[in-house]
Amino acid sequence: MARRYDCNDATDRKTGLREAASAVRRGELVVLPTDTLYGIGADAFSAEAVGDLLQAKGRGRSMPTPVLIGSPNTLHGLVTDFSEQAWELVDAFWPGALTLVAKHQPSLQWDLGETRGTVAVRMPLHPVAIELLTEVGPMAVSSANLTGHPAPEDCDAAQEMLGDSVSVYLDGGPTPGIQPSSIVDVTGKVPVLLRAGALSAEQLREVVPDLEVAS
Repeated sequence: MARRYDCNDATDRKTGLREAASAVRRGELVVLPTDTLYGIGADAFSAEAVGDLLQAKGRGRSMPTPVLIGSPNTLHGLVTDFSEQAWELVDAFWPGALTLVAKHQPSLQWDLGETRGTVAVRMPLHPVAIELLTEVGPMAVSSANLTGHPAPEDCDAAQEMLGDSVSVYLDGGPTPGIQPSSIVDVTGKVPVLLRAGALSAEQLREVVPDLEVAS
């Protein structure tokens, strides 16, 4: 049976983060608040757990799961051929609502879906998420909704959809943002905006003026 913890209560938050970390290490699923929407997460390096995540959402492998990290320094072990422009975007917008699609290290033993050698990675601007990610390391995290349903802005909506497929729910109250993160592909010579979300092309071009927008 799923357990839920109120992260606005100091004692409940401490217990919830401990229980969530233990669940992730056991290969179970957790729901956590971020600065955009609620996410359903699992150990990024457990193929079985990531498979359970996709199954819980009713999502196929053709839509790989993004990865959340607790520090920009974690990128050094995850990505390769990371350009100077990519680092400039990290410096300007992390932690925050920017997801970067980069080439992942070929040596990584993970299975996030059909990624074609890339990973979509982000550092969220939310204290509960960062604390959990700092404790357990990179997590595969997708929006905490059933595929085809609206992404949840509070824990109630996530739990109503996902139920007992999730072991631990971390309730941080309504999310501060209602838009998903913007997604920028940094695998080529020029950054390409794949999805405009919380950050507009104009905001991104203040840092990388040659940003292109996918057609």
